[in-house]
Amino acid sequence: MSNKKKVFIKTYGCQMNEYDSEKLVLDLEKNHYEQTTEIQEADMVVLNTCNIREKAAEKVYSELGRIKKFKDHKTDLKIGITGCVAQAESLEIFERQPAVDFIVGPQSYHKFPEIISKLKDGERNIIETSFEASDKFKSIASLAGKPKPSAFVTIQEGCDKFCTFCVVPYTRGKEVSRSQNDILSEIRESAKKGAKEVILLGQNVNSYNFEGISFSSLIYSLAEIDEIKRIRFMTSHPRDMTDELINAFGVIPKLMPFLHLPVQSGSNRILKSMNRGHLVEEYVEIINKLRFIRKDICFSSDFIVGYPGETDKDFQETIDLCKQVQFAQAYSFNYSSRPGTPASRKEELDENLKKTRLHVLQDLLNKQQTTFLNEQKNRIHKVLFEKIGRGIDEYVGRTEQFSPVTVVSKENIVGEIRMVKINSVMSHSLKGVLK
Repeated sequence: MSNKKKVFIKTYGCQMNEYDSEKLVLDLEKNHYEQTTEIQEADMVVLNTCNIREKAAEKVYSELGRIKKFKDHKTDLKIGITGCVAQAESLEIFERQPAVDFIVGPQSYHKFPEIISKLKDGERNIIETSFEASDKFKSIASLAGKPKPSAFVTIQEGCDKFCTFCVVPYTRGKEVSRSQNDILSEIRESAKKGAKEVILLGQNVNSYNFEGISFSSLIYSLAEIDEIKRIRFMTSHPRDMTDELINAFGVIPKLMPFLHLPVQSGSNRILKSMNRGHLVEEYVEIINKLRFIRKDICFSSDFIVGYPGETDKDFQETIDLCKQVQFAQAYSFNYSSRPGTPASRKEELDENLKKTRLHVLQDLLNKQQTTFLNEQKNRIHKVLFEKIGRGIDEYVGRTEQFSPVTVVSKENIVGEIRMVKINSVMSHSLKGVLK
């Protein structure tokens, strides 16, 4: 019987948080903890939080109210808040929920051994919210992840862009890039464990620059690792889509023909108000260049609807941009004010108007996604299978363009890249048969 303590971790938000949670578990395992999926078994509960969307903090407080009930019966249960809400709310968390024992910002996970030691000594109200991402990077370099066909690897954190609606610069700090040697070392370890694909992560991943090594140079180096067959990255900023990076899509077959490139609005007036630093015309030029050198590439994007000051004309320009680009998939949200951001001081639009516009945009984007998926029918794709599906003998993978595909197979094909003929289309995915 294991004498290790158990930790329950709930992760909110993006892939970077998923990556952080995975590394946090590995670090805790070195300190005599093991992960559990049953909260009632836990000796420690960690909520790894995200603060991008409206009411993110309120969701955390609601969850804390539920967790506190476990602590009422198990008084030595330790409760911690990590991630962006921890960075943004800090002391207020202790005030609103006294059951919380520690708060750790997204750049301070490497201090967990020290925090565990303090908890053992009976300390509470522990706060670690420094912005030293480089220290975090040094720490995670030695933490080898569990075997996965597709591996996330954070290469950059923080943001220097200061878009008026975004909290990332205030919760993750300035842009900091990780050592290329550490990145490649982690990827080689993942490859030894069976990884065929790597997804490079960063708040502005294509702003990567470590001691003069550019993002495109990093991708060229990564492509030389034989075991890695596929390379992806997210999330990108249009201002950092250099010609060198664009050209890499044409000369590196391992760089998959899918790009998530948030534009946020199709109106230059709104983009200026958002402090995005690019024009719609520049965004379209990037799309056109990529389509010229990589015929099979497809695009995803993010849109904010109802940003303060958005007129009917501004919104129509967003619709026009979508019709021009024809996105394979996209994410769209009503604008929600984030405390402390410049946009939070602007007068907001009527909520019903925002909802109406969002419905119109999402209807268009859903039709575009359906069209893209229908175009895949009867085509043959190379699919990397990542996991077992829900049905009998069912396996789930992704095409080169990142579309999810389900097949039935009597053999275990997790971790394999197989040829699949698409024979049917679901609402957001594909079904096929092995060739």
